[in-house]
Amino acid sequence: MTVHSMTVRADTDLCQGHQLCQGEAPTVFGFDEAADRVVLLDDHPDESLRADVRTAVKYCPAMALSLEES
Repeated sequence: MTVHSMTVRADTDLCQGHQLCQGEAPTVFGFDEAADRVVLLDDHPDESLRADVRTAVKYCPAMALSLEES
């Protein structure tokens, strides 16, 4: 059995504070109100969150998120 893992990255310089990622995967993405930027709550989320994380990365308006899969 092959176990896949994923690593989530957030470029806070690109983040524009839309918070769409939070809606898709709230246990992975948080938000720093003071900085108006995304905060990674879990950069190695559980496999069960893969679809939600992919959606968050895909629809980030600023393209500030990435997903590395191995």
